[in-house]
Amino acid sequence: MLGGGLLPGTLTVVYGATGIGKTHLGLTYASHGRVTDGRPGILFDMNVRGDSQQHHVYAERLFGWPLRRWTHTVMPMADPYPPPGELDAYYCDAFPWVGKLREYQLPSPDGFEFDWNWKAAYNAAFYTVRPFVYFHLGAGSRRIVVDGVEPMDVPADYIQPYIFDELYRKTIHREAETMGMEICLPVWKHREYIDAHLYDHRAVTTVLLVTTEETQLEHLLARKVASGDIGAVANTILVLGSERAGSRLARYLAVVKHRGSAMSDEFAEYRVTEQGLQFV
Repeated sequence: MLGGGLLPGTLTVVYGATGIGKTHLGLTYASHGRVTDGRPGILFDMNVRGDSQQHHVYAERLFGWPLRRWTHTVMPMADPYPPPGELDAYYCDAFPWVGKLREYQLPSPDGFEFDWNWKAAYNAAFYTVRPFVYFHLGAGSRRIVVDGVEPMDVPADYIQPYIFDELYRKTIHREAETMGMEICLPVWKHREYIDAHLYDHRAVTTVLLVTTEETQLEHLLARKVASGDIGAVANTILVLGSERAGSRLARYLAVVKHRGSAMSDEFAEYRVTEQGLQFV
């Protein structure tokens, strides 16, 4: 349907209601990195409810993949290297914040600014997030899946798009050498390691899974592009929606946008089974 697959170095946004199969799709994409890249992709869970998305259960059942949680944090000038076994942890939930931006802001002479206490906690989270991305990409992972993005009427008013934008621009698509020099301090001590683990961030493909209020495929195709909507700048947009088919509920996938390659204009019916998504 994509005329060859997702393009390296681009962003794909998948829209769909809760329970439609987005997490199955994201985990399948990340797991398939073992075949294409020699290593699975990494997964960010941005949902404050923790493991309500069932990532661990699905990964174990579908792929025999024990989805361990990344805990390694690198403070400035600390020993940067992950402890033994940590590079087998492909799951990170260091961004648990949801809600509107104003809930994290205070009035200031220039308008509004982030509350200092929240900003400190947010900055501290990056001491976990940046090593998570850097060491996994340095080890060969090339796929990143971001899940747990909740429904929003005007995305620009909410905290999750802000966090994802920061993550995407300042961490995922950052020069490997620059990342290494910022994490592995002092640089002279770790220069050999940094040079031996360079990667091309332009080869990293990101899939963002966004939960919508709309459930029907027809409504998803007709949804407006709101202010701050990440999909407006994404290379590829997929929608997963449902429609009534006689006495059952049918699920369909459609490719709305795929820059740089031919794409199908058909609706593909699928089912969510114990084996994951299966096209009918």
